[in-house]
Amino acid sequence: MLRLPLLASLAWLGLSSASPADPTTRVTPVDPLTVQDDDFARHRDPADWRGLKVSRIEFREERAAWRLWRIANVRHPKGPLWFVPHDNENAGFEAGLEAVRRWGGTLIAVDAGIAEDGARMNNAVDYGRPVDPNRNFDTALPGYARRILADLRPGMPIIALHTNAPGFDTAESRCNQSDPQGSGVISIRYCDDTLIPSPSQRRAWPWDDDDTVAFATYRTGASPSTAFCRDAMVGADFNVVQERVVASDGSLSNYAVLHGLDYLNFETLDRGDGAAGLAEGRKRLLHIIDRALSMCAPNVR
Repeated sequence: MLRLPLLASLAWLGLSSASPADPTTRVTPVDPLTVQDDDFARHRDPADWRGLKVSRIEFREERAAWRLWRIANVRHPKGPLWFVPHDNENAGFEAGLEAVRRWGGTLIAVDAGIAEDGARMNNAVDYGRPVDPNRNFDTALPGYARRILADLRPGMPIIALHTNAPGFDTAESRCNQSDPQGSGVISIRYCDDTLIPSPSQRRAWPWDDDDTVAFATYRTGASPSTAFCRDAMVGADFNVVQERVVASDGSLSNYAVLHGLDYLNFETLDRGDGAAGLAEGRKRLLHIIDRALSMCAPNVR
């Protein structure tokens, strides 16, 4: 269930124009057909943007400069909050753009292009290491989470979309250590103290791929069944990674469960940036979204 005090604290940040209460945030309406960005360059057909309003959100916090794309469905604003944190996970953006058209709400995509377009990490820092956009949900940096979640509406879930490199580091896993060494992190065959897999039994598409998973996140000391949509997804034979949160690792999944927010995270194998690879990744993610929403968020239209 969504916590109303948190939502009230988010609601003050109006993202249709710069807020007088937040002079550090610059919000600029943009024409998506002219944006010089690799994600937008794949969508130069005006039909792709019909009914959508796009803004560029820019701000600084501590040592990092940030740029976000806000894509809002103006006809159906009361949908989920879609989130694509990694600029190099292009099938995630493709699925997010289709999802916000189909189910409404708002898509927030992090743009790494301040320093390097299409990069995973934000390199626009004054000092120190680049910042992972999905490890910056930190109570010491409240502005980042506030801006990402500003469009979250009561009764609606957050849905994060990712793609993965194949396989996993077998030396880090507590199970399936005889598998071929992979280059990724997330797999239904990986397990450790906090990630507990519940694999699909039938292995039907789209769960025929070890790197296509849904996350179900819950607090330590609680049952995995307390995770939003967990029981329904396991019952529907999803590949479900059950994530037990002990202390926040800075990810949105951890932030959401610690703040009582309904959160879903869907990931699939990165099949490359060719038309066929992007189409397959988008198709898998949209299929998963459709099934999960029908089970766990039927008020989303």
